[in-house]
Amino acid sequence: MAKSKQLLAEAGYPGGKNLPEIKLLTIPIYGDLGTFIANELMQVGIKVQVEVIQKSLLMEQTSKSQAPFFRGSWIADYPDAENYLSVFYGKNPAPPNYTRYKNAAFDLLYEKALSEKNDSLRYSLYRQMDRIIIHDAPVVPLWYDMAIHLVHKNVVHFFPNSLNLLELRRVKKS
Repeated sequence: MAKSKQLLAEAGYPGGKNLPEIKLLTIPIYGDLGTFIANELMQVGIKVQVEVIQKSLLMEQTSKSQAPFFRGSWIADYPDAENYLSVFYGKNPAPPNYTRYKNAAFDLLYEKALSEKNDSLRYSLYRQMDRIIIHDAPVVPLWYDMAIHLVHKNVVHFFPNSLNLLELRRVKKS
């Protein structure tokens, strides 16, 4: 909290004074989360109005850059970090780059990673890109879903994968 207050003061808004109210757009299922976030931000002086709208309207507004502060999510389509990093590539439209994030250094690394065949080198590029994203903070990660599988002890060859897709062709009951 102290760091937040310090940054507000450095930006010319000590205690949130003269900082305009911010509107947070979210869908009904996350209305309570939006309220929680607004209350947390209010503790450092940032006033947030939560507006709950239908998902179709949120998707439309984020696609047209009409939602500067919104609650969103992203689920990987394939098991590679590029799938998550693509949402920050400056040349990508919305979707997937809903934040309209642009960073020349990030974009160069992203383009280099796309053509890199060596996994170790590509993962190194991904880590560099991740550090840029964490530093610039165009998004605030809140959580990452965790899947829990309860499997009876007589079920064999059941192995979850990184996308949480059920692959049952080899599963057997012993």
